Amino acid sequence: MGITKTEHFSEEQNELAILAKAIGHPARIAIIQHLIKVNSCVCGDIVNELPLAQPTVSQHLKELKNAGLIKGSFEGNAICYCLDEKGFHKIRGFFNQVNTYLENKKNQCC
Repeated sequence: MGITKTEHFSEEQNELAILAKAIGHPARIAIIQHLIKVNSCVCGDIVNELPLAQPTVSQHLKELKNAGLIKGSFEGNAICYCLDEKGFHKIRGFFNQVNTYLENKKNQCC
């Protein structure tokens, strides 16, 4: 695989790429959707919601946490997860820019 040359891109572009990569797997989308559905911090039952082994779910949770899309805190022996608003604000800002462009463009391209 080639060198990504991330240093040639802005901090914002690199952050958005990390966020996009983090949500680029259906298991991670399912985790996010589950956290939205339960509308609270989730401790341990995420594994029961997905057709994946516990170590695989843990890896996906780690990727989402490292990207800043979820946060985790210890409660006893369990780690409880919830959405991290900061990461989603960045994603929303990017898609708002795209949406504004598309609304102004009105299909005047290709």
